[in-house]
Amino acid sequence: MNNAKMWLVVKPTVGIPLFLSAVAIGSFAVHVAVLSNTTWVSDFLSGREIGSGDKMAAAQDVAPAVSPAAFATTTSAAMTQEAGAQVVLVVMPDGTTAKAILQTPVALADLQYR
Repeated sequence: MNNAKMWLVVKPTVGIPLFLSAVAIGSFAVHVAVLSNTTWVSDFLSGREIGSGDKMAAAQDVAPAVSPAAFATTTSAAMTQEAGAQVVLVVMPDGTTAKAILQTPVALADLQYR
């Protein structure tokens, strides 16, 4: 046992309860995280059909009135070609514009070596 000398520094009457309480607190934290971040666990534990919590959570979620980029113009004037890339003009709901450059993927390695 490599850590046997630890008990020369920390008394077992202090170290063992400290270790066990740390394990209990960690386990409790993991269980709280699982229950608060999933819907199927609470459905299973309450005896409901799995997935019924998703429907209730979806009913409670309210979509924002306007998303950050509600639409993009797709007219021919808004889409241009520059040096092999497609440039799209995005119009935000508040009237500001942004330019997005769409480039084709480039192969960085050759798969011919085997």
